[in-house]
Amino acid sequence: MIHKFKQGDDYILLDVNSGAVHIIDEVTFKILDDFDGTNDEEILSKYSSGDTAEILSELHELIEAGELFAGEIDVPPTFASRGVIKSLCLMVAQDCNLRCKYCFGEGGSFGHRAVMSEEVGRAAVDFIIKNSGIRKHCEIDFFGGEPLINFRTVKAVTEYVRQREQDTGKIFKLTLTTNGILLDEKISAWLNENNISVVLSLDGRKEIHDAMRPDISGRGSYDRVLKNFKRFVDSRGGENYYLRGTYTKKNLDFTADVLSVYESGFDILSIEPVVLKDSPLALTKEDLPRIRQEYDRLAEIYLEHRRTGRGFFFFHFNVDLSNGPCVAKRLSGCGAGHEYFAVAENGDLYPCHQFVGREKYRLGNIFDGVEENSRHWLKYFRQSHVLNKPKCRECWAKFFCSGGCQANNDLFNGEIREPYEIGCEIQKKRLEAAIYVQAKISE
Repeated sequence: MIHKFKQGDDYILLDVNSGAVHIIDEVTFKILDDFDGTNDEEILSKYSSGDTAEILSELHELIEAGELFAGEIDVPPTFASRGVIKSLCLMVAQDCNLRCKYCFGEGGSFGHRAVMSEEVGRAAVDFIIKNSGIRKHCEIDFFGGEPLINFRTVKAVTEYVRQREQDTGKIFKLTLTTNGILLDEKISAWLNENNISVVLSLDGRKEIHDAMRPDISGRGSYDRVLKNFKRFVDSRGGENYYLRGTYTKKNLDFTADVLSVYESGFDILSIEPVVLKDSPLALTKEDLPRIRQEYDRLAEIYLEHRRTGRGFFFFHFNVDLSNGPCVAKRLSGCGAGHEYFAVAENGDLYPCHQFVGREKYRLGNIFDGVEENSRHWLKYFRQSHVLNKPKCRECWAKFFCSGGCQANNDLFNGEIREPYEIGCEIQKKRLEAAIYVQAKISE
């Protein structure tokens, strides 16, 4: 399986199963419409270019090197067994001090407003230690809502994690996602002291951010959070953070938002497409041509910034074309529902944070574990990799997107193995732009 496309003035070839990427010329691009590795005579008779024989020789060299028409990838035997839990998302606050217009969690409440107790938080730590087997490295993400509303539990859980690391030899990576309203100097200092990675939510330009992320009273939040974010990032030397935004139908010119964030002093960032149903902010098929154009624009601006010494890290352009994820990761993505779980404020277990409140997917709780009548979900999620998703199996992007977000698939299609179509189309365009960017950088 191969995928070829034109980006800017370049012709690009991806060998899907090996992940090898090649910048090729226009003649080779056309020849690959017909060449299958065995039909040289047919190609020589059809294409009269004097370079055809040389092109065929080079293509055969790529085949011999395993970088063209590589064989299919098999499912690793480990997928037949139960996975060990590698990470948890703790919903430490199912409440929020903002009312973002596109929030998938019902204003941060996920159905009801409450905060996680210290007891539940500590039990979650014990749960992941018990179920992580011999795995040494584990992860916990403090999430919400807005987790800093319940800073007391964040602190208590962190203290308990460090204690349990000493007891067990485990090493935990801790992450916290915040809207920045409460990110004052005292909290910033504590986050730094405890080596907690932080995801900062900022949607770009002031007018966009304020329209999408007002507070409870309806006031914009941009000025307050920008001030807090700048101070926080400076306090840790511009490292160990990640700034994330969201674009909707209202800002399909999202390159302007990426540049606004960069020019405000942040150089580790991304912007994600909103995922909504039945909303004026939702992305539709009619928006796809405009979105594709915008990724083309962002790719060229990104490369120009690098060429002029003003480069920044854009998450979705950071595709490793030489030493990418292992096969298991390429097949299953985030591991939701079998290696990654979310813990609701009351201790209930769900496949991930976006499933919280969808009672069909409630798995059990951290005190008693996965309930017997929910254990089938663990197997179903573990086996819901790209090779078991019919539409994904034949898609060129399958080993980069790993079948898309299971929660989004369920939201739109009621089935985690049925891909969310608009998300797929956006992902494929974004991947083409990323492959192009990395190929140009390597070149």
